[in-house]
Amino acid sequence: MIGKATVFEIHRLFHEDLSTRKIAKTLELARRTVTRYLRNPSPNRSRRKKTSKLDPYKPQIDSIIAVTPHVSAVAVHKLLINLGFDGKISILRKYLSTIRRKRRKKSHFKDIGHLWMLKLLQGKVKIAELLSQFSKQLDEKDIQKLHRAIHYGPLKHRNRAITVFAFLNNIPRRSIGRFLFLSPSRVREYIKQFATDGVKRLMHQRRKVSKKCDDSKYVDAVFAILHAPPSSYDINRTTWRLTDIRQIMAQRGLGVCEDNIRKIIRNAGYRFRKAKKVLTSNDPDYLEKLRKINNILSNLKPNEKFFSVDEFGPFAVAVQGGKSLVPPGTTRIVPQRQKSKGSLIITAALELSTNQITHFYSEGKNTQEMIKLVEVVLKKYEKEERIYFSWDAASWHASKEFRKKVEAINRKEDAVCCPIVELAPLPTCAQFLNVIESVFSGMVRAIIHNSDYTSVDECRNAIDRYFLERNQHFQDNPKRAGNKIWGKERVPAVFDERNNCKDSRY
Repeated sequence: MIGKATVFEIHRLFHEDLSTRKIAKTLELARRTVTRYLRNPSPNRSRRKKTSKLDPYKPQIDSIIAVTPHVSAVAVHKLLINLGFDGKISILRKYLSTIRRKRRKKSHFKDIGHLWMLKLLQGKVKIAELLSQFSKQLDEKDIQKLHRAIHYGPLKHRNRAITVFAFLNNIPRRSIGRFLFLSPSRVREYIKQFATDGVKRLMHQRRKVSKKCDDSKYVDAVFAILHAPPSSYDINRTTWRLTDIRQIMAQRGLGVCEDNIRKIIRNAGYRFRKAKKVLTSNDPDYLEKLRKINNILSNLKPNEKFFSVDEFGPFAVAVQGGKSLVPPGTTRIVPQRQKSKGSLIITAALELSTNQITHFYSEGKNTQEMIKLVEVVLKKYEKEERIYFSWDAASWHASKEFRKKVEAINRKEDAVCCPIVELAPLPTCAQFLNVIESVFSGMVRAIIHNSDYTSVDECRNAIDRYFLERNQHFQDNPKRAGNKIWGKERVPAVFDERNNCKDSRY
C-alpha cells in the first residue's frame, strides 16, 4: 500500500504524457502498481469477510468449550451434526485450536500467581510484606536469605527462592514451573528438599559429591583383591577382569561399577595390561602367607624386629638419564653407548618398626651374601629376643645352605647369645609387598637419576650418605615415615597388602 502523495504523483506524471514505464522507473514502483492506481485511485478497499459453514454454530461451540475445555473435536462434531452442521471436522479442529490458544495466552497473562511472582522478581514485593506474610512458616533469617537470593543470587538460587515463596503462597506447582521454565519434577525436588532439610540446605552453594574412585575404602579393597590370584577367590582364571573384581566387591558389600574400578587402577599409575607382571601373584598359598606376615606384625613385641630384605642392582656407574630442569630449547642427552666406570650391588634390610636401613655392597646375588646379611643384622641387633626376615622368592633366599645356617643360629651353635631367627617369605611374584623396594625407588630418584659419578667410590659415598641421612631422620622423627617427609618413595614404608612398593621402571 502506498500513500496519498505517491498516488497524486502518479496521476500528475500521467497527465504530463509520461508512459507507465517511465512513471514506474521514476517513482521506483512496479508497472502493475502504477496501472492499478491509474485505473482506481483507491484500490485498497477492505475485503469482504469470507463466510464459513461454522459461523452459525460458533456460539454453541464457545458454550461447550466454556463448560468442558478439554472436550475432543470428534465429540463436538457429532453434536453439531445433530444440530444440522454438514461441514468437515477439519474446519472445526482449526477453530478449536484457535480459541484454545487464545484462552491459554489469556490465562497465562491474567494468572494471579504469575503476576505475584513477577512482582516478587521485580522487587515490587517488599521485605516487610514478606515478613508479615510468611512469619509463621519461616524464620526471619530464612526470609531475608531467600529475598537476597532473588535479587542478588545466581539463577539457580533465584529459582529456588521464588519456588519456596510461591509454594508457601499456595500457588500451584504447575504455574510455578511454567513461570520459571522449570520441569514439574524439578519444582517437586525443590519443594521436597525445602520441606525435608529447610532453607539452608536448599540454598547451599556447592554440594560435595564423593566419588567412589577417590574413596580410600574402595581403593584399598580393589588393590587387596588385585594382589591375590583369581584362584584364591574360586575364579577359574589366571588373570583378573574388571567384571570379576566388581563381583567380589559386591559380595563384600562394596558396590562399584567397572568404570570406577578402571579409574582406581589408572589413578595408581597402572594400566590394566600390566596386571600379569605387576599387580598379580600366582602363588596358590598367597592368602595364607599374607595372613602369617600380618599376624607377625600385629603381634610384634618391643624386643622383636621385622626386616624386609632385598638386593638392588647390579647397576652401572655411568651417565644416567632422568627428569631435570633445563632451559628453554635445551635437550639433555645421555649417550646410548658409554664405558661403565664399574657396577654395584646393594644388599639391604629395612627394619619396619624403626624404619632403619642396614646395607652393604656385594659382589653378587647368592646364598653367601644372604648369610653375611643375617650375621650383620644379628650383630647389630644382638640384644633383641627375636628377628624376622621377609623377602621375595629368589632361589638364594631359601637355599638349603641358608636354612641350615638359620637352624644352627637358633640352636646357638655359632653364638652363645643371639636373637632367634624366623623366616616369613613373601608370596611368589609379590614384589609389590616388599617394603624395601619403595626405599630403593626413592634412593634411585634422589641420587642415581641424572647422576654422572666419576668413580664407584663416589657413587658408594652418595648411597651411604643417603641411607645415613634417612636413618637419622627417622630416629629423630619415629612417627613420621615414607612419602610424608621424603616425597620420593612410592608408598609409606609400612607393610600393607594394598601397597605397590615395586616400581617396574627401576
